[in-house]
Amino acid sequence: MSTVTTTYQVSGMTCGHCEGAVSEEISRIEGVSAVRAQAASGQVDVTSTGELDDTAVREAVDEAGYELVGRA
Repeated sequence: MSTVTTTYQVSGMTCGHCEGAVSEEISRIEGVSAVRAQAASGQVDVTSTGELDDTAVREAVDEAGYELVGRA
């Protein structure tokens, strides 16, 4: 099965707890197999089984308490 990795820019992450909160919410999206959030850069790498709906990613980031700026 092929995978897709998409990098998103998220504002408001400042620490490891922030990374964990964002990663946890995004990982709940169907098809997501891995999430790596980096507070220092604000980038979140999401590996999934196919192209993700940006609205679903935005809602997950909002649920975590941060703002999705867009794709990096």
